[in-house]
Amino acid sequence: MRAIAIIAARNEGRYIGRCCRHLVEQGVEFVVIDNESTDNTRAEASRFAGRGLVHIETFPYDGLYDWVGLLKRKEEISRTLEADWFMHLDADEIPEPPIRGERLVDRLRMVDAQGYSAVNFDEFVFVPTSSGENYEGTDYVAEMRKYFFFEPHPQRLVRAWRKATDIDLSSSGGHAACFAGCRVSPVNFVLRHYIALSEGHLRRKYTVERRYSPAEVAAGWHGWRAAFSGGVVRLPAPSELADTSTDGGWDRSRPATRHLFIR
Repeated sequence: MRAIAIIAARNEGRYIGRCCRHLVEQGVEFVVIDNESTDNTRAEASRFAGRGLVHIETFPYDGLYDWVGLLKRKEEISRTLEADWFMHLDADEIPEPPIRGERLVDRLRMVDAQGYSAVNFDEFVFVPTSSGENYEGTDYVAEMRKYFFFEPHPQRLVRAWRKATDIDLSSSGGHAACFAGCRVSPVNFVLRHYIALSEGHLRRKYTVERRYSPAEVAAGWHGWRAAFSGGVVRLPAPSELADTSTDGGWDRSRPATRHLFIR
């Protein structure tokens, strides 16, 4: 069983090393598409050469975040590389199997043996709860504990798939891997999403570091991200969130249909 995650990143130096380390621990290899980062993203990813990193390549940046182009490049890579399973991933995400203590590659092997060809992920979004919280430069996976279950609709993140020559990620904006004969496993995996590591990081990420294609925005993509302004930040109170330090696994009892930090 060979599983490869494909990560597109631009100026994700805060995240990329931690994401790659997690994938190595999970038995998953990875490709990094560097969208001409100006920070240490490429250097951090390159440290994993020979231990998980299949290759790193450059995707041109013309001043706008070309999400369609990046998704189509991910499709091309998955059609070209020899592997059993692929995963569409962002640098600020940590994918996990449904049962803690398992490894992703082992659970994918099980899903494959059961005859399924795709996996949906439940998304758990981690956010700071006050302007004083700052997890930049820390092991945020270990340190950040407050999260909310984000589910605008069921089965919205079909992000892992068995190799397919007709794979289509771009038509869904990256939310779903579409291909003929797709059979989604009834057991959802887990996706930890560390959308921002501080209030300041949230403001910088979506007011300075990201500029979206007008064509994609006109098509209804990027939602709140494209309309975001620094004045609409509302960090949720701890009482609104679940906590990983409590027993009982992931709390899905209060699914949010919109992000809690957007007014």
